[in-house]
Amino acid sequence: MSEPATAVVESGRAMWEIPASARAGMRVPARVFADRELLEEIMRDRSLEQLQNVATLPGIVDAAMAMPDIHQGYGFPVGGVAATAPPDGVVSPGGVGYDINCGVRLLALPIDAAELSGRAQALVHEISRRVPVGAGHGGSLRLSERALDGVLAEGPKTLLREHGIGTELDIEHTESRGSLAGADPSFVSRRARERGADQLGTLGAGNHFLELERVGAIIDSEAAAALMLHEGQLTVLIHSGSRGLGHQVCTDYVRTMDGVVSRYEIALPDRQLACAPLASPEGRRYLGAMAAAANFAWANRATLAHRVREAIAAVLGAEVAAGTRQVYDVAHNVAKLERHSGRLLCVHRKGATRAFPRGHPEIPAAYRSVGQPVFIPGSMGTASFVLVGCPRAMMLSFGSACHGAGRRLSRASARREISGRALRQQLESRGIVVRCPSERGLAEEAPLAYKDVEHVVSVVEQAGLARRVAALLPLGVVKG
Repeated sequence: MSEPATAVVESGRAMWEIPASARAGMRVPARVFADRELLEEIMRDRSLEQLQNVATLPGIVDAAMAMPDIHQGYGFPVGGVAATAPPDGVVSPGGVGYDINCGVRLLALPIDAAELSGRAQALVHEISRRVPVGAGHGGSLRLSERALDGVLAEGPKTLLREHGIGTELDIEHTESRGSLAGADPSFVSRRARERGADQLGTLGAGNHFLELERVGAIIDSEAAAALMLHEGQLTVLIHSGSRGLGHQVCTDYVRTMDGVVSRYEIALPDRQLACAPLASPEGRRYLGAMAAAANFAWANRATLAHRVREAIAAVLGAEVAAGTRQVYDVAHNVAKLERHSGRLLCVHRKGATRAFPRGHPEIPAAYRSVGQPVFIPGSMGTASFVLVGCPRAMMLSFGSACHGAGRRLSRASARREISGRALRQQLESRGIVVRCPSERGLAEEAPLAYKDVEHVVSVVEQAGLARRVAALLPLGVVKG
């Protein structure tokens, strides 16, 4: 048994900790939200070792935290949460990740699945025709330098104002209204700008997807009513991020911070944790560039939603498209300045989502009585879940929950388990329409490569981070 495994002790309901005394250099404990079965699965990779590394960062407060979907990542584990406090606190690009503001947007159609009348395949095909997929693929919306600056500075507001993309309600129902404060386009490199110039409205590759779904079981009728969701309703879940622009921002600043760590006399157990003090020139520049990339990601999902509405209009009619509303858009992979217990903190969420409880002023007014929507996607053949944040999340995880089921197999291992062709046949035999240009890429994202999403969601509920509102069942998927 590995060293981290021997140090893990149960500390509460669906919660475990590795004490700060377990290893030299740890400033705070490492906290894991899991049950015993999930914990055993988590121990199979280096994610708990990485979590202990995070616990050594200067200025970290309370604990280095891991959601139940945790798995090994770059520097920080995916599913990691860490908050640092000025003046000693640092910001680490590895605590955000390469796909800055990868996130999920849920659209709700004004019709039920029963009203599709055999048009699911046509709708999924039309969405795939309008949305470029795959690494490096550009879209039809190419921005001028001035327009790109606008998107980097203020997100989808620029697209609504200058291109008629999205609605005011879309912006209202987006985390941080789709615009992180402090974004500074001047801190985004020329190379990053070149990579992002034609990528708005593109899905990307890997685990990114567009999924046509129907609302299955309603678990919390009060919250479902507030979110205006009902059983049988058609929905579309959009999962994408900042594409090549965000990847380049991370690349640029990992390199920058790796070069200045010694200047700030910061000792790290892993170079992938390269960081700089929040108040340093490098820290401020990264936060400005990261916020700009996050705004770009929100604009990307806004453009993807626009393309989905166009597809809906083409297949189901303009009236259905006009009635398709955005439920919410949640960010993963960001570092946000937030107040917790009266302290201003920089909260890193890498593969984790905000889960603020009812009454929080940053929740849209329409949802304030039930809590912030949280989306935990499944994996093509499994359910996805809509949840809302709970008060214990503010006490235990800086208002955070997990962002998905979490990988249990590497991409190579998944390909050894099943072929893309066999998976496609399995899904289509269940009536799930599949559009993916790569059989290899499809196999890598097979449901068997992920933890059981219902198990993960159950742990989130047991820990009191968020509670289930509804299940979403897949009808068709477009994969990158």
